[in-house]
Amino acid sequence: MLRAWRATDYVVDTVLLRVGRCSSAMDALLTRAGARTGVFVTAWNPLSRAMPSGWNRRMQRRLGERLRRHVTLPAAGSLRRWHEAHLLVAADPRPVLRLARLFRQRGVVLVARHQAVRLVLLCRSDAGSRTATCSQPSRVPPRHGRAVRHAPHGDV
Repeated sequence: MLRAWRATDYVVDTVLLRVGRCSSAMDALLTRAGARTGVFVTAWNPLSRAMPSGWNRRMQRRLGERLRRHVTLPAAGSLRRWHEAHLLVAADPRPVLRLARLFRQRGVVLVARHQAVRLVLLCRSDAGSRTATCSQPSRVPPRHGRAVRHAPHGDV
């Protein structure tokens, strides 16, 4: 999984990023957004389990609603045929990391001016196990006061 995240192309605007590399174009984009740091975050495929596209789009919309007070730009992450919609949030990463945990994400990509792009893991995998332990609730954040449970894999 780590190898895949590091090989993924992260794109925002016309800027292409890879974990571990610096980008003067990203520095310029953050400067234009008035931020020193940013976070690539998604609500797609919680705990790295493929979910139906309609479900992913609904969760991404809910994430966007939760981030409405922040400067966000549409972004994407892709590796070969795998593609996920992301948002680049130009803000202090701490509240974004909390939201990523709430949306059961295993990791996010952190960008900062004049620094290499970093992968920040939010969950830990147990050694020798295919499971991950995350410190977040087992349900999706409520929308308009309603709690919505995650559907089992494959269900909408």
